[in-house]
Amino acid sequence: MIFYVQIFIVTLLLSAALTFLVMKLAKKLNVIDRPDEDRKIHARETPLLGGLAIFVAFFIILYFVHDKLLTGNLLPQHWLGFFIGACFLMVGGFLDDKYNLKPVQQIIWPVLAIISVIVGGVEIEKITNPLGGFIYLGAASSMLIALWLLGMMYTTKLLDGLDGLVSGMTAIGAMVIFLFTMSDKYYQPDIGLASLVLAAATLGFLFFNWHPAKIFLGEGGSLFLGFSLGVLAIISGGKIAIALLVMGLPILDVAWTIIRRSAAGKNPFKFSDNKHLHFRLLNIGLSVKKSVLFFYAISIVFGMCALFLQSKGKILALAALLVIMISVVMFFAYLDRKGKVV
Repeated sequence: MIFYVQIFIVTLLLSAALTFLVMKLAKKLNVIDRPDEDRKIHARETPLLGGLAIFVAFFIILYFVHDKLLTGNLLPQHWLGFFIGACFLMVGGFLDDKYNLKPVQQIIWPVLAIISVIVGGVEIEKITNPLGGFIYLGAASSMLIALWLLGMMYTTKLLDGLDGLVSGMTAIGAMVIFLFTMSDKYYQPDIGLASLVLAAATLGFLFFNWHPAKIFLGEGGSLFLGFSLGVLAIISGGKIAIALLVMGLPILDVAWTIIRRSAAGKNPFKFSDNKHLHFRLLNIGLSVKKSVLFFYAISIVFGMCALFLQSKGKILALAALLVIMISVVMFFAYLDRKGKVV
């Protein structure tokens, strides 16, 4: 346990130091987010590229503990595919932050990241059948991985609208996976270590990203965090339900956003608005910090459920999340009709 505490502290400090350096680098390269749009609620110019600090801290620490990452069923090519995929996201993210790429150009980098993971040999052999036994996927594994990782990346990308929201949610998700994989029943110390490192790297960045943020994740960072959580959920033995419960509310918010925009005849991936749940919370009077803490609380509660519930219990918890989201949608629809929410 002392080893894990030491790794956590070292990663946290390294990430914080790198974040400070990346802030200087982003300013020098003029990779700055300027509050010149309606959806940008920050009041001052803020450097981007923050995800680069998390990325570097995460993989530097993993490199120095790589011998402990190969004690389970994972092979070096699995981690290499993960790393190469993350590199694609960093490159694409920098280009987008600097040159504001078109949507068709933005999607290239997440697709390359997914291909890297699949080529690296990561697969989902089977998923638990709630009625008993397992469902073996076979050739459908790659398709499920692609859909899952793309969904996770775009969830964190679209969620990244409030200071500290995505970074804090990722830290919670990574800690839940760490606790899960360190339990006696599902003991996977290699995955647990990687999850702990991700949590610490993200928290080190959160020191500077908490409201009022001194630096933002940027495109690459927001995609990288969803990508990392998604990959860790897969390589921990297909424990996708854990990530679903932790990130359930924002995932459902993204799903509702796609439905809402499509029903209005708009491209859900090109059109943007301020009707995401985190913006709606601001509209009813919550502060940025309280809105972010609301998401944290939901994630922690359902993350703890993921640690103790079996398959059927997790399905019930996911159903409860769906009920919460439907209730929230109905609540804001009622306020819209009354003209109480802009």
